[in-house]
Amino acid sequence: MTCPFCKHADTEVIETRVSEQGNVVRRRRNCPKCEKRFTTYERIEEIPMLVIKREGKRERFDPEKLRSGILRATGKTTVTASQIDEIVSNVESEMRQKDETEIESKVIGNLVAKHLKKLDKVAYIRFASVFRRFVDVEEFDKEVKKLI
Repeated sequence: MTCPFCKHADTEVIETRVSEQGNVVRRRRNCPKCEKRFTTYERIEEIPMLVIKREGKRERFDPEKLRSGILRATGKTTVTASQIDEIVSNVESEMRQKDETEIESKVIGNLVAKHLKKLDKVAYIRFASVFRRFVDVEEFDKEVKKLI
């Protein structure tokens, strides 16, 4: 690692710490030439995920957009903000495990629906009614009967 002060090419690591989440390594370094100390951070380079929408358009995955959709479905239910954050985190993790950089929106919707179904049936039905685009009462009724 090059020293940012004197540009000396060889610096020493004097301390290494891993973040609480385990995804960032912080290193304190010392330059033997100018004796100054500095900090570097090492983190995994995230490959951007693209979402393929129903109409074929592609857009960058946005966890905040996912969170707001779940918030709408869980409004006036017992689902907490931390549970919503956990769903978003789990869905994002499951997406990255698929080892693809592009993922269809229906796959993301199914992942969210799976988590909501375990957590709160009302929130699940509200989410499913928008995500699956129920066009008539019979489709809605079928989905409710599956839960009962």
